[in-house]
Amino acid sequence: MQNLNIGLNLDLKSGHPALEFTNTVSDHASNQPRETLLKYEDLLSWAKRVGLLSGGQVDRLMPKAALHSEEAATLLAKSLELRESIYRMFVAQTKGKHPAEKDLTILNSILTRLTSGAQVVYNSGRVEWQWNFEEDVLEAPLDVVALSAVDLMTSEHYKWLGQCADEDGCGWLFVDTSKNHSRGWCDINDCGNRAKQRRYQKRAQKKQS
Repeated sequence: MQNLNIGLNLDLKSGHPALEFTNTVSDHASNQPRETLLKYEDLLSWAKRVGLLSGGQVDRLMPKAALHSEEAATLLAKSLELRESIYRMFVAQTKGKHPAEKDLTILNSILTRLTSGAQVVYNSGRVEWQWNFEEDVLEAPLDVVALSAVDLMTSEHYKWLGQCADEDGCGWLFVDTSKNHSRGWCDINDCGNRAKQRRYQKRAQKKQS
């Protein structure tokens, strides 16, 4: 059995590993998004950074990926497909819309395989799911991302999903834990500051006209 760190994590900028995954594309909502996961090894490194995979797992999976490069490339493609379906569902949530059936199907195709090894356990005073799958298989990052997405979608925090309001299409997603749930930016010092500068420039132009 593998204990997974798939839930809310306020040490992460977005607040949740599943959102960190959707945010691996820069300017996700723009006409020119920029990919950051260019190879399977990038996916492993990212999963380690956000705590979805342990350092030991990644160390064992790296040589496997090199040995089975075609399989690793295929799994990266599946992971990116999953990411885009999760992203679309999360964006729909920020707009009060239902997820598309095709996106749910992509997510469920992975969960169907995983649930055959699931069981309920009592741990530290609470009942929780535990998933029985191999830690050191190339599918591991894909599996934990899918489970993390489900954790968020079925949690009380899902209703507080937000998206950066940047006009250039930042597209960054986050759990809005701010007071009154009024967070508007991925980072007040980044997109928020850029928006502030735009408002200042518009006011200056109006005064000149």
